Amino acid sequence: MSEEKPLESAQKLKKLAIEGELPLKTIGIENLKESNPKHKPPQIYLHPWFARRPTPVSRLAVLASILPESVSSDQLLKWMQIGPKHLESGIAEHVESKKATEASRSGNFEEHYGYPRPFRLSPSKSEISELHEELKEHWDGELPTILDPTAGGGVIPFEALRYNLPVRANELNPIPALILKVMLEYAPEVGSLRDELEHWGGEINEIAKERIKPYFPKENPSHKILNSACTFTVPCDDCGCDIPLVSKWWLYKDSAREGVAVRPSVNQEKNTVEYDVVRLPDDVTKEEFDPQKGVVDGSATCLNCNAPMDADRFKEKIAADNFNYELLGVKYEKAGESQGSYRSPTTDDEAAMDAAVDRINSDLDLATFLTTEIPEGQETDRLFNWGFTEWRDIYSPRQLVTHYEYLQAFKEYRESIEDQYNEETAKAILTLLSLTASKSLDRNSILSPWSTKKGYPENAMGGKNYPVQRLYVENNLSEREQGYLDILERITDSYEELVEFADQVEDPDVSLSVGDAADLPYEAGEISAAVMDPPYYTSIMYSELSDFFYVWLREYLEEIYLDTFRSPLTNKEEEAVANPSRFESVATGEKSSKDLANEYYEQKMSNIFSEVYRTLERGGVMTVMFTHKETDAWDTLTMSLINSGFTITSTHPITSEMPQRLDTRGGGSADSTLLLTGRKPAQDQDPESGQPTLWDDVKKETRATAKDAARDLLDSGLSLTKTDVIISAFGPTLGVYADSYPVVDDKGNEVRPREALTEAREAVTQVLVDTYLEGEGIDSLDEVTKWYILSWLVHESDTFEYDDGRQLGLGVGIDIDDINSKMKVWRKGSGSNTIQLRSHDDVRVQDVNKPPESRSSRRPVNPDDMSYSVALDAVHAAMHVYEAKGETEAWNWMNERNVQSNSDFRSALTALLQVLPSDHNDWELARDLSVGKTGDLLDLDVDASVFQDEEDEGDRQGNLSDF
Repeated sequence: MSEEKPLESAQKLKKLAIEGELPLKTIGIENLKESNPKHKPPQIYLHPWFARRPTPVSRLAVLASILPESVSSDQLLKWMQIGPKHLESGIAEHVESKKATEASRSGNFEEHYGYPRPFRLSPSKSEISELHEELKEHWDGELPTILDPTAGGGVIPFEALRYNLPVRANELNPIPALILKVMLEYAPEVGSLRDELEHWGGEINEIAKERIKPYFPKENPSHKILNSACTFTVPCDDCGCDIPLVSKWWLYKDSAREGVAVRPSVNQEKNTVEYDVVRLPDDVTKEEFDPQKGVVDGSATCLNCNAPMDADRFKEKIAADNFNYELLGVKYEKAGESQGSYRSPTTDDEAAMDAAVDRINSDLDLATFLTTEIPEGQETDRLFNWGFTEWRDIYSPRQLVTHYEYLQAFKEYRESIEDQYNEETAKAILTLLSLTASKSLDRNSILSPWSTKKGYPENAMGGKNYPVQRLYVENNLSEREQGYLDILERITDSYEELVEFADQVEDPDVSLSVGDAADLPYEAGEISAAVMDPPYYTSIMYSELSDFFYVWLREYLEEIYLDTFRSPLTNKEEEAVANPSRFESVATGEKSSKDLANEYYEQKMSNIFSEVYRTLERGGVMTVMFTHKETDAWDTLTMSLINSGFTITSTHPITSEMPQRLDTRGGGSADSTLLLTGRKPAQDQDPESGQPTLWDDVKKETRATAKDAARDLLDSGLSLTKTDVIISAFGPTLGVYADSYPVVDDKGNEVRPREALTEAREAVTQVLVDTYLEGEGIDSLDEVTKWYILSWLVHESDTFEYDDGRQLGLGVGIDIDDINSKMKVWRKGSGSNTIQLRSHDDVRVQDVNKPPESRSSRRPVNPDDMSYSVALDAVHAAMHVYEAKGETEAWNWMNERNVQSNSDFRSALTALLQVLPSDHNDWELARDLSVGKTGDLLDLDVDASVFQDEEDEGDRQGNLSDF
């Protein structure tokens, strides 16, 4: 066998910028600037889609993958439109210095940094000419063709288009395919459509407005009905009175004691619940009526007879269609006022809701409309739990009638639009009008939550799942607030901005295909560089979620895009995700549905990478942008790349999102992006050409590399979560593995990348411990306590991925499944494949106020024990005694057990004070134990800053999944 390593062969190619040093911190700062929710790129507002990457990292991935390594950081940043125009050098230093003083800035970001956010700037014609000249010199006189085989929301191909490069984009799912059509074809080729969209959108709205008018009655002719807050009710099994599924009664909350709320009361004569909108504290004080206390908290309670109803029974009634849609309050707008007001439901409102039901039952077309069955799946199964089996089921009668009337109005004008414009212009107008209608679904379904902070509907798809809401919104789309014209205006503004961005593109060379990325319609060797943000393993079930929009868009566009909307639902067979629900019917004792899903994903990604490899020219490059927490995902991705023939030549971690995004809290997505780059060799490689490297030789370098990467990130000054410090260290770790591939153990067995990543996780975790935990340390603690503390430290949440917890357990020497069953340290979380850490009062400690014979045997910690082998048990027992019997009894309890000389107890309590959030009940108890009378026993060495409380804004209404 040849002794030449694959990397050595790749190094004979002309090196690219992405294989050298990059201004990563600068790009990370720009990504964070763009993450401001008020200043997003225009394509974000065209239509909801998932996991779009920021412009700066996408622009970097494109340009660095095609420019030569000799290009300086300053030149690269200037072409990326980063830095003040007058600055010729030192751009990275300028950006970093401005970041350091950002908190004390005067003026907005643009004034502080001296230039706009990069997405607002396209390169000038002279800059494009300069860039093209550099590229042609490197690529033998031709401009490199850029491919994104899984183009999704389109930021990568659109950024390539803005530099007037040849672009090839492919997408399997019809929803992002429409977005790509708008961005890559209509914006640069059709151009401005503001007047046309305003005209036709206005016509559609006028017709629909008149038709839905009877369903939104007014108390006063000058009022405009904006939207209504609604819930579900089921009859009580004992008395028959309706039980509303409400956890909190707030409609709009100014503060903990001020705002607008719904006050329920029982009409004894009618045996019904009535609802009055009240204002706190004007109409009623919080002492008289507390809107925080609904009727649902784990189980529901009848307002009339106080009979309980558990979640399963509630589900049974809804699934059996034994429920009602209930109107709680109406938001309206008075003439001449911009702020909305709230009122109680009236008999006219109830009649209007009944009229919508009658309309559906009497109208044959509407009665059979949208009866497409919801497919079983990872995310959709939660809909089946509530008896929702057809797509029409996720809309209340008024919501369904409203959306249906807008569809009919669109169809009435479609022919006129097609007659008045050329084919491409007509398609562009009809597509943007359809996206408007589809986007309106997001805020008008029983999945759309009512925001008590804003007083209007939130996004149904914001959480990347199907949560049926306890408090949902019926939106009057004919009025401005979150209505049809409001949405159309934002889409139009976004489209016009895209047109402006693409204005400098001359004769765009763009090809867009809709299909499987493993079967691309491009010739072998046609592509110079592939830049892609691949599907995220188990993180997002794209096709399952997009069916929410697809079934409606098919009604709008089936005859306009015959091939794209041919099937009743989106393509799930060829989707590159690890979806266990697809394999439940074929799972066996040897291989679970999860195992089969993981194998499918790895094979699918290998097929996609192999197909990209085929389309690349010799020496071509593929840069993969990947954002995921799970070790298995990185293992699969790396092996897929290597198996496809690529040689991994560089990895770069970049901060890509604001830390702790709410929509992925506890999910699979991380806050940083890793750029993983591979090259297609200049000549075919013998698959057996690499000499194996022993894992023992690789392990030490792996740990050292991961630790160095973590320390560099912690010293960088960027706002990273601790999880993302670990993920960012994966890149250099994989670089070590790839350089050594193939890697085998001392018996000649293959060692996969996950082993290197496990070593990296353990090494970085130790760095985090050394950096963030003060006091006596946790090294001497038992494995269970150490795992519990490290889990809080790393994830900064009580809920996280099972695989992350398992990997951390392996690192400290425990099986987390074993401690779950025996010690009740964690339980299954509400999300798929997540775990939740238990607090002291979550079936852990037996009730000290009860005699031993009356205590629950399910609770593993006995507060009467005089010693504990697990420090966490001792601390939780102390917390329980303090909470149950008070400070004096807790002092006596601790003194009897001589905790002042127990270093493990002191270390565990000190660590919990540093890792638990200050709004957690256990943190408050840990604080009281350490600073009150009991603290005299301990004299803990903890920085005073630990005891500074953070405000808790926990005002979110729950959804049915929480019930």
